[in-house]
Amino acid sequence: MSKLFLAVGECMVEMAPTAEGTYSMGFAGDTLNTAWYARRALPESWTVSYLTGVGSDQVSDQMLEFLQASNINTDQIRRLEDRTVGLYMIQLKDGERSFAYWRSQSAARCLASDPDHLAKAFQKARLIYFSGITLAILSAKDRSAFMDALKSARIGGAEVAFDPNLRPRLWENLETMRSVVTEAAGHCDFVMPSFEDELEYFGDATPADSAERYLAAGADMVVVKNGPEDVVCARRGELQSYAPQPVRNIVDTTAAGDSFNAAFLADYLISQDVASSVGAGAKLAATVIQHRGALVKILEPA
Repeated sequence: MSKLFLAVGECMVEMAPTAEGTYSMGFAGDTLNTAWYARRALPESWTVSYLTGVGSDQVSDQMLEFLQASNINTDQIRRLEDRTVGLYMIQLKDGERSFAYWRSQSAARCLASDPDHLAKAFQKARLIYFSGITLAILSAKDRSAFMDALKSARIGGAEVAFDPNLRPRLWENLETMRSVVTEAAGHCDFVMPSFEDELEYFGDATPADSAERYLAAGADMVVVKNGPEDVVCARRGELQSYAPQPVRNIVDTTAAGDSFNAAFLADYLISQDVASSVGAGAKLAATVIQHRGALVKILEPA
């Protein structure tokens, strides 16, 4: 059986303010964060790979070097001559963070424009991981190709995990976002939403309501994250809640959900035990939020 964890999405250049009033450059993105933590959570016998699009310029070269230095395989990344990578800038005012984005010409928007490349990459995977942002940046035609590739991969034995990560500003409108996210959930073995998003954009009253809605869409398992509150895990006819250990020294919640997803999936791929997997996810997320930044460097890869 394959031991390939394949994450699909957009890695971006991150410009973060420093104490000196300048900016430091790094790389981040929701699915990239999960791939980075999955590499640290999975045994060395597993391969973690990233599928996206980049340009042929210097900053694209730097991004590939960063991924390779992180022990993330880059063989499935497409290089496009006429595009580059997206960029975002973190802005601070009175201690609050806001973000400015430049991503309209991001090469990642073309990650599904070659259906043959997509299908071949998916056929090799044990688990395919993507997010609502992955879908939001694609054209309608490429979203359809992406869904078709997922269906074929599952028939071939791959498992699929999806974090809806609802970001309305990336979508044409709310109706399209809700429709596409619901369709995608129906092709997944694991749907891993954050209740805060589901409450705001789907109007769910409780995490259990979110779980039931995604099960009704066709998901096999739903894992609803809810900040410091209980994690709700549901399969048809079964719903359990798991209380994470409280974290008192919260420094930065960036990548809390991304890291939880990585550790949960890494543990479940091996143990097939939900309680163990929730514990692994909660433990890693607790570590991450006690440090600044999305990628906590003290965690070394397997």
